[in-house]
Amino acid sequence: MIPESSPGEVGPTGPGSPTGPAGPVSRPPLDVLIRRIDPDVPLPSYARPEDAGADLRTTEACRLEPGERAVLPTGVSVALPEGYAAFVHPRSGLAARCGVALVNAPGTVDAGYRGEIKVIVVNLDPREAVRFERFDRIAQLVVQQVERVRFQEVAELPGSARAEGGFGSTGGHAAVDGTSGTSGQAALGGQAGGNRYASVVSDREGQ
Repeated sequence: MIPESSPGEVGPTGPGSPTGPAGPVSRPPLDVLIRRIDPDVPLPSYARPEDAGADLRTTEACRLEPGERAVLPTGVSVALPEGYAAFVHPRSGLAARCGVALVNAPGTVDAGYRGEIKVIVVNLDPREAVRFERFDRIAQLVVQQVERVRFQEVAELPGSARAEGGFGSTGGHAAVDGTSGTSGQAALGGQAGGNRYASVVSDREGQ
């Protein structure tokens, strides 16, 4: 049941979030305690007001040859409120331009963890090395509220429209549907595939 608004208060007027005279009322930001392990590292920040992820930066320069991986420190540790977790996601610019991915994406930072946040990066480009400089942006941190669940064992699960349909059960992709395309050529580094970006300069400049 939705409680009635008191005089002077703004009550919910539609599904989703409450609205005020100037439009939707945004929730106040969540306060998260953060400690700088490296005193010079910039704190995680949002590039745009609507962004879900705050940029994480590396405190160490690193060069990754094709196929190599490394654990990069970010120079910060956090204390999340109980009931929350932080998830370390890849940056799309690094993935598209340099073939950089996170080995365990998304990495999970539990509320009880107090150590330095570190990012496991891998260079998936088959030909070009990638170089990170100190304070380059390497990942983004998304903080979310999470549920603590109780698992209840049953003999049978309730039915659903999907039932046991697993990987690729809905189709919609050439490899699944059996149709031809340029995906094979791209995978082999042909004209439609690969990249020619061996550095993160463009990403460093926010492009």
